[in-house]
Amino acid sequence: MKNNQPSLFSFLFLVGILSGIFYFMMPQSYDTTEAPLSEFSTKRALDIVKKIATKPHFVGSQNHKVVANYLQKELQNLGLETTLQEGFTMTEKGTLVKSTNILAKIKGSSNSKALLLLSHYDSAPHSFSHGASDDASGVATIIESVRAFLHNKSTNKNDIIILFSDAEEVGLNGAALFVTRHQWAKEVGLVLNFEARGSSGPSYMLMETNQGNGKLVNAFDQGNVTYPVTNSLMYSIYKMLPNDTDLTVFRETGKIQGFNFAFIDSHYDYHTSQDRFEHLDPKTLAHQGTYLVPLLNHFANADLTDLNTAEDYVYFNVPFGFISYPFAWIFPMLIVGFVLLILFVFIGLGKQVLRIDEIIKGFIPLFSAIITTALITYVGWKLLLNFYPEYQDILQGFTYNGQDYCYAFTCLTLGICFLFYQNKSKRHPEMNQLIAPLFIWLLINIGIALKLKGAGFMILPVLSSALMLGYYVLTQKTNWLLNVILAVPTLLILTPLIMMFPIGLGLKVMFGSSILTVLTFTLLLPIFGSYEKKGIWATLFILLAIGLFIKAHQESGYTYGKAKPNSLVYALDTDTNKAYWTTYDVNLDEWTKAYLGDNPKSGKPLNTNKLYSKYGSEFTFMAEAPMKNIAQPTIEFLRDTIKGNQHLYRIKISPNRTVNRYDIFNNKGITIHNFKANGVTAIEFKSNISGKTDGKLLSYYVVDNIPLELEFSIPANQKLDLDLVESSFDLLTNPQFSVAKRKSWMIPTPFVLNDAVMIRQKVKASAKPVTALIPNHRRNWLRDSTSATNDTLRP
Repeated sequence: MKNNQPSLFSFLFLVGILSGIFYFMMPQSYDTTEAPLSEFSTKRALDIVKKIATKPHFVGSQNHKVVANYLQKELQNLGLETTLQEGFTMTEKGTLVKSTNILAKIKGSSNSKALLLLSHYDSAPHSFSHGASDDASGVATIIESVRAFLHNKSTNKNDIIILFSDAEEVGLNGAALFVTRHQWAKEVGLVLNFEARGSSGPSYMLMETNQGNGKLVNAFDQGNVTYPVTNSLMYSIYKMLPNDTDLTVFRETGKIQGFNFAFIDSHYDYHTSQDRFEHLDPKTLAHQGTYLVPLLNHFANADLTDLNTAEDYVYFNVPFGFISYPFAWIFPMLIVGFVLLILFVFIGLGKQVLRIDEIIKGFIPLFSAIITTALITYVGWKLLLNFYPEYQDILQGFTYNGQDYCYAFTCLTLGICFLFYQNKSKRHPEMNQLIAPLFIWLLINIGIALKLKGAGFMILPVLSSALMLGYYVLTQKTNWLLNVILAVPTLLILTPLIMMFPIGLGLKVMFGSSILTVLTFTLLLPIFGSYEKKGIWATLFILLAIGLFIKAHQESGYTYGKAKPNSLVYALDTDTNKAYWTTYDVNLDEWTKAYLGDNPKSGKPLNTNKLYSKYGSEFTFMAEAPMKNIAQPTIEFLRDTIKGNQHLYRIKISPNRTVNRYDIFNNKGITIHNFKANGVTAIEFKSNISGKTDGKLLSYYVVDNIPLELEFSIPANQKLDLDLVESSFDLLTNPQFSVAKRKSWMIPTPFVLNDAVMIRQKVKASAKPVTALIPNHRRNWLRDSTSATNDTLRP
């Protein structure tokens, strides 16, 4: 008898469930007029964002101090006493900067551990980002939440510390300054950190813990957050990757745990000049508020004295809720999955509703669909990059029309799945075909149980689909409504991941989303496999994919708000007395060609001392530029002595123009010992700059034109060979240059040195070193009397 399942009804139910899952991830409305003072107001928070993000405010910029003064006044208006913490820090990666942290405290009624509310207030350098999302949104969330907390006269047993950290964008230096040198750091029991890697979408909760997450999971659950968006797979992956938020310093150096809250959609705005007030989605800001308001009330009175545990939990969100269970449940649930599959197959074969040959044949469409869709997506994206070379300009890897490509490749994958699963010859062939994906999913879950336990929740869709199979073999019937209900765990857990991975990691991983789409489709074979006229369904999805590709093509150009990144640097080499225009761009446009010409040379010679960039970018092209009379830094050797088998140096580098950055390179693998810069040694997260042998030695972000003073030693039998790169971010405003303004559809390329005037020169002494045999008082007198540039101490 032919199954007459109402395929249209089941499809509409699935679409409705999917829509609800994504719709209820975050608030869909916010107050457009000011909410009561007792409540969090998105409008009031937006007003704060607007004031902070009026101009770029990176470390060392004039507006950086303006923002700092504004934030102090905002906290003082809440009745809080503010303090500043200033000082130099040097991170493990050799980033040196003078940071200015802004602090305030709400005293608690008990002598207990404190809750720290954390966001950074500096914007990204180089690209002239206004920092609306990253991280004015976090600062505003904290100010508005604290305002409501104080207005309600809420009680708090724990002290509540507010820290607006500085220099996060250059190297987490403000957080390092607080953790290592502020007396309040020892009081902190938990940190709530608000961040951003985009300008829209839901905010994801991510834990930072050195041990197990069990107590943090329970603590978060007790906070009763309305719109939690999180899962322990992100937690497990995050622990395996290099971390780069302020909270990392608290965890690694201070052994203090906490929660990160960050949104990642519209990733293309991240660290760009498009990170402006008008591009921040108010619903995203409202979502940040739905985290902090309940958690602030909860953790202000919770026991924060001991959140350490060896136990880990699996967790994931559901609409308006949060589900968790111990890692210890993973293997028992996996065993249950295998038992159910074996039991139902045994019963099905006994009742002759399943057949061995049909079960084996079920692996053919499964692997065919996986291989075909993965290849088409992988090769398809490579072809699109060739057809649209401008996509490579977006270093974040997610283009302005990236959502269209995600939807297009997903629809194409679904269409291919329907084509491979056409089978009209057998009664309920989908039930025989379901065995193969269930078996593959169980194998995947074995790997998860052994290597990636945070993804342990992926067994739940397998159990749900096994129950669909069980109902069929026990009754020899299918129930479309029951199957749709049992499909909820699959839709709830797997479909958000299909979109999350390419948004967070770039469209280059879209082939992985296609594979996950196939695996999700095949778990729902009791529904999709029973559809009649699968060819029509396949055609509809393929046509929809084509329509989305056309839409993506129509939106592939650059416009204001979806602008083309480009870069230009003036590089002066004082040793060769030559100057060049250079760029990081792969695709030159009319603006860069005006300086580099139509046939520029390769920029490879300028990559000898490679400047750090997040994505490993290098200079691509260069062309000769006119020599400019740019004031070079003064290099003084305050110490140049040999003591035993060590050559001791103290070098002072003073700018003679307004500069923003110094980079020091150690060229010949010389071992550097006892390295200090401006009086500080490196703060160790995972490594130590002491003993560093080659490559970049230091990046110093200059504040108030404070000179750089280096102190170190090298083996006496080795020769000092350092290069200095001095940069100012003023190419477009420097009176010695007449660089045209960018077009409205252009922005500075993020993550690289940009719009800069750069000077390269050797750091070298002009005379022989002193042998340290003279008395201390004589040596001190000589040091103090040294005044000439590049003079070497003499006995």
